[in-house]
Amino acid sequence: MSSRNGGELIVDVLERQGVRHLYSLCGGHISPILVAAQQRGIAVIDVRDEANAAFAADATSRLTGVPGVAAVTAGPGVTNTLTAVKNAQLAESPLILLGGAAPTVLKGRGALQDIDQMACVKAYVKETIEAHTVGSLIPAVERAFKISQAGVPGPVFVEVPIDVLYPETLIRGWYTDSTGGKSKKKKPVGAKAVEWYIDRHLNKMFAPNEHTAAPRPIAAKAAQPLAPVVAQAAKMIAKAQRPVLLVGSQAMTRAGESHAVAAAVERIGMPTWLAGMSRGLLGRTHPLHMRHKRRNALKDADLVILAGVPADFRLDYGRVIGRQAKVITVNLSPRVLVKNKLPSLPVHAEPGRLLQRLGAHPLIAGLSWPNWQHTLQERDDARDAEIAAMAEQDCPGGMNPLAVCKAVEDVMDDDSIIVADGGDFVGSAAYICRPRGPLRWLDPGVFGTLGVGAGFALAAAATRPSAETWLIYGDGAAGFSIVEFDTFARHKLGVIAVVGNDACWTQIARDQVEILESDVGTVLNRTRYDKVADGFGGKGFNVKKLKDLPAVLVKAKALAAKGVPVLINCHIGKSDFRKGSISM
Repeated sequence: MSSRNGGELIVDVLERQGVRHLYSLCGGHISPILVAAQQRGIAVIDVRDEANAAFAADATSRLTGVPGVAAVTAGPGVTNTLTAVKNAQLAESPLILLGGAAPTVLKGRGALQDIDQMACVKAYVKETIEAHTVGSLIPAVERAFKISQAGVPGPVFVEVPIDVLYPETLIRGWYTDSTGGKSKKKKPVGAKAVEWYIDRHLNKMFAPNEHTAAPRPIAAKAAQPLAPVVAQAAKMIAKAQRPVLLVGSQAMTRAGESHAVAAAVERIGMPTWLAGMSRGLLGRTHPLHMRHKRRNALKDADLVILAGVPADFRLDYGRVIGRQAKVITVNLSPRVLVKNKLPSLPVHAEPGRLLQRLGAHPLIAGLSWPNWQHTLQERDDARDAEIAAMAEQDCPGGMNPLAVCKAVEDVMDDDSIIVADGGDFVGSAAYICRPRGPLRWLDPGVFGTLGVGAGFALAAAATRPSAETWLIYGDGAAGFSIVEFDTFARHKLGVIAVVGNDACWTQIARDQVEILESDVGTVLNRTRYDKVADGFGGKGFNVKKLKDLPAVLVKAKALAAKGVPVLINCHIGKSDFRKGSISM
């Protein structure tokens, strides 16, 4: 019999693939994985809701380039993660979800938490993998790492039944006791048959296997653009008079190349808008980075490059791009390449790699569009001035949300990560709070999921302990995951959460009240979220006046640096800054 259990075999793979954090909520089905990870030096961060384990794994994937891993118990443990897993799928994050399951012999027979997990999860992941023998554990987990990163990245589910995880001697003992195997009494033929069947099943399940874990991290083969395609794209750029570059999350698929992508964008020299995980790519104040009036620029442009940006609702399904404009679309998905907007030049490749190849192309060297750049910069500056003026206005019911966001922006360290979780308040913060560099902004992505905040912040604080982690919360969104302040406190993760509390689901209420003349379902209380944070072991501040906020923010930074999680409950007033922002 093997002296090593299935949990140890799984952790062999995690360790060799560079996994440094395992997110989980404990359960008897998966305990051997957690114990083995702890013994091997992998930090086990236990959450209060399985969804946040999956959100944290998603964010870890984005920030580190190594697939994040969450391990959850069977049945409701798995189903609790589904929204987070779907969010990762749509955000193209290569996370690994390890799900416990009922004993192999008892599947479908009414065991505790036994459901058809594979059917439940199938639509939410790239692939579901069963590991129903000890010998299949290492190949299954390695396959999950490979599949999650291949092509368009995404989540993979690996089902690991309880009896392939625990020590062989223990499992054989359990089955022997359940069948009366130790009894010396004469057994009926039926009982002998059951005993023979189980013994045969266990022999297969624990059969020796020579497979050992891959000695080095498994990485996807780079989807390089072809040289003729790069040359054609370079010619189109050289001929353009009003080019626009849009860079999306998919350009950040290889986290380790983010600075190389940034350098390439700088060499290309086109006016650039950044979205999703690419926010911050060019730093806080780069002259090429345009922040406002994107729709107007796309209407006026004669060349648009969509580098990992789909033509979905955020681009009005491609209709915001002028009809006369040439379009170069770069994407890992052949389907997305032609969805909603047929490009002049489709490029099936990694957007980050295409940008690097373009940045090195001789036709690109020295190109600039000073008049076009000046026009766009004037529009940007005018919008910034409008926002600054609006931030000075009084708001009924509390502090101006724009002024709150400006106060946060003014005190953030250069090495900060911003996590966005909310609707109206977070939408306002996106105009004010500027990530300082690549991979320093985390939002849910195209799914628009509320509730990502604590899981994302957990991963940011755990994977980059030297950085400040700022969690910008709407008061509605805070209700989804504020319980994880307990997790922050137990693991000494100094997250700083800023809650914009206007006692309302404002992004919904603004249009609902105007169009349907009812605020039903949109009214909240002025909840003391600061006291909730205190109760979970953090430190809360309740701020009603703008003049008090700067000092509180300084105190929050000092506490967070000591590993104390902080929540600042900001009473904000009503603003029409984002009126008409409803998305369909």
